[in-house]
Amino acid sequence: MLTEIVEIPEFIKARLTENIWREKSTLHEAEVGFLIDGYLEKRSRGLKQPVMDFLFEYYPFRPSWLKKWSPGIGIALKVNDPSTLPNLKEWTVSDDLAFLHPTSIPEKRQKSFEWILQLLKNTRDKRPAFGCFGMHEWAMVYKSEEIRHNQVPLRMEPKELANFVESRPLVCTHFDAFRFFTEEAVPLNKFQPSRQSFADMEQPGCIHSNMDLYKWAFKGFPWISSETVFAAFMLACEAREIDMKASPYDLREHGLEPIKIETEAGRAEYLEAQQAIFEKGIPMRDRLIGEFQELLSLT
Repeated sequence: MLTEIVEIPEFIKARLTENIWREKSTLHEAEVGFLIDGYLEKRSRGLKQPVMDFLFEYYPFRPSWLKKWSPGIGIALKVNDPSTLPNLKEWTVSDDLAFLHPTSIPEKRQKSFEWILQLLKNTRDKRPAFGCFGMHEWAMVYKSEEIRHNQVPLRMEPKELANFVESRPLVCTHFDAFRFFTEEAVPLNKFQPSRQSFADMEQPGCIHSNMDLYKWAFKGFPWISSETVFAAFMLACEAREIDMKASPYDLREHGLEPIKIETEAGRAEYLEAQQAIFEKGIPMRDRLIGEFQELLSLT
């Protein structure tokens, strides 16, 4: 749906020629396709992939949406024929310019953006906590007869796995990981995150908190730029890979060599990887904060 107006708002800070924005759109689709098209082809044949499956099943953002290009708020596109614009219903058109207007944001989504921005700020300002060593995935299969990823083998027998979980402290602070703990594992965790305490419990050292930057980015699409969404997606891919390597599953057939957190060397390897994700999450979180702040300042 295109909304026609007469005047160009002051918040437009740049105008892209048709050649430039078409090139950007084509390049974006090619970059996303390079990363996910092989996966999508295998998925169409019923083949599993533990990293990408999670990113497209747990997170409700379709591959086709990830491929869509949006300049985000504040960028106008020169256009002769509006029907050639990237397929977004939120376009506003004035003369030969198309852009995303903040008035196209539903009130309910504005409230959501305010909550997301506050969450991102709260998380950024907290001291990072490390040392969980990815035990959440182990707690999800602890003393369970139904294994979540039952298409791949575990690296330990159930009794050995249970003994290992009981030998380590569980210190998960992320509700969306904690809620998948088995009933027997829940009381073993130092914290009891809930949906109500979600925002208060988030901290920037958590692998899942940094993975979720992708979720907060795509919730702002198309007003949050596709480049930002894709950058967050790539960070989520890296974080999920570490998550799966440190899990109790044997995923070597998928090219994921285990991070053996049951050993001292494995825990050191995990800690190094977790800290690297934390460092990469700092500019990504700041980037999102900046884009949401700019967006909300216009509503």
